[in-house]
Amino acid sequence: MEAYPDIEIYLATARLEALNAWLGDTLDTPPLASAGKNRWRTQGQRDGHAITILLVAKAADGFASLWFDSPATPWTTDADCARDAAARLGCEVRCSLGGWQPGDDPDTFLQVLPDGQETTIEWPDSGQ
Repeated sequence: MEAYPDIEIYLATARLEALNAWLGDTLDTPPLASAGKNRWRTQGQRDGHAITILLVAKAADGFASLWFDSPATPWTTDADCARDAAARLGCEVRCSLGGWQPGDDPDTFLQVLPDGQETTIEWPDSGQ
């Protein structure tokens, strides 16, 4: 499978020190820096490729959006990243199930819990 052109996951809790440790270990990033109200940004790298990373607090139903603007991440899909994030950050993580195409249900997401449990949910209307 070809790597997604970018990766986006949603974090139930976004503790900056835990995020900075994970991002530093995974993508050799400096700490996230303020980039405006409820936004933080940093620049990572992997195999010589730059990876812009943006965190937006309370982006959707109280979840923070974490976006990696590069196909050079260590994860092939959003789900791969969500699994890694849930395990490393110890929080619930959500992501889309794949690339959206016309006719797809845009509200179907993968919910990954820190214990590795995964469920397909309808979000935001799922009440989850």
